Amino acid sequence: MSEGTQLRAALPSYRPTAFGALRHRNFRLFFVGQLVSLVGTWMQQVAQAWLVLTLTNSAFYVGLVGALGSLPVLLLALHAGTVADRMSKLKLIIITQTAAMILAFILAGLVYAKAVTVWHIIVLAALLGVVSAFDVPGRQSFFVEMVGKEDLMNAIALNSSAFNVTRVLGPAVAGILIGKLGIGMCFLLNGISFIAVIAALFAIRLPPYRPPALPPSSTWAHIREGLAHVRHDRRMLTIVVNIAVLSILGYPFLVLMPVVARDVLGHGAMEFGWMSSAVGVGALSGALILATFSHQLPKGRVLRDAATAFGVVLAAYALARSLPLVLILLTLTGFAMIISTATTNTVLQTLTPDHLRGRTMSVFTLAFVGMGPIGAFQAGYFADKFGAPATMLVGGILCTLFTGIAFARVPELRELR
Repeated sequence: MSEGTQLRAALPSYRPTAFGALRHRNFRLFFVGQLVSLVGTWMQQVAQAWLVLTLTNSAFYVGLVGALGSLPVLLLALHAGTVADRMSKLKLIIITQTAAMILAFILAGLVYAKAVTVWHIIVLAALLGVVSAFDVPGRQSFFVEMVGKEDLMNAIALNSSAFNVTRVLGPAVAGILIGKLGIGMCFLLNGISFIAVIAALFAIRLPPYRPPALPPSSTWAHIREGLAHVRHDRRMLTIVVNIAVLSILGYPFLVLMPVVARDVLGHGAMEFGWMSSAVGVGALSGALILATFSHQLPKGRVLRDAATAFGVVLAAYALARSLPLVLILLTLTGFAMIISTATTNTVLQTLTPDHLRGRTMSVFTLAFVGMGPIGAFQAGYFADKFGAPATMLVGGILCTLFTGIAFARVPELRELR
């Protein structure tokens, strides 16, 4: 029995509130640990992108590293979903977070030894992608064990808040550290920050893990069962494809931000940090709105409007040439992006039974993160050929068109509550 179920049994009059997920001790521990760790994660994201650009002077390599860092998710996400449904999710997350910490320390050591090359970064990014392939579906399907279904969207939104408040702070700190103490300090502090979330995970208390009642079928049969669940529900299939399209054509604007900062706007690492933080400000605002009104918002319509707005604002960002305007548009882009992704996550989990949750989240991970290699590669390639602004302009227009067509063809999506 999850902590959320126990709470509802003890309090029959319990009603979901704006921050109901924080009622649960396990989620509070997880939330605080994430806050600390994610600051380091965003510092590393910014520092790594800037390091690649410095070493290679190539938008293509920036895109390539982003692509190879996500490629293992594309290859392994579905298998990771079967692992998440067959073992303790808490144990799985402890393993993945520890592995990510080790990789951060290795990268810091290479930078401080002045031995780092772009190939070191590619290999370490790919290994971190392997870790993420197992971490994301495990972590996303773990929320319901901490808070129950009634507070699930609230927990996802609050976790997105943590993800994005650190997205504001981490890049800004990274921009300062790169100029003052060097890129290596960002990687070192990221490694240290993992200690907080690992300690929080060890402090979580859950009922003893019980393996599935039925003997596990073959891995491929297990994967097919999860895929069939998504494929046979038009609503689920449509929003999964929609998030995949956004990941391929729209979300690579994040990969191209250092190129825009330096080559389009003519600024340096500090301004790049501001741009990354602007995305975080918008995403944090969106996540807090979802957390506050999660039980009142019509999820289908919110998802449609947010995905449409994302494409429109991305196209406007592609045309902007002044830093203040770029920061405003990036804030709006982050706002629309987090609402569309968090709502997609919540709808998929709401429509999924517990025994399929890990596999459904693996499909979400495949669409959201696993399509990243394709998106990053195409963005880097076309940015080298036609420029980053043209690449993002076309991507924004195509995202808007696809969302409009998808929701027009599946009108029952608008009725999702």
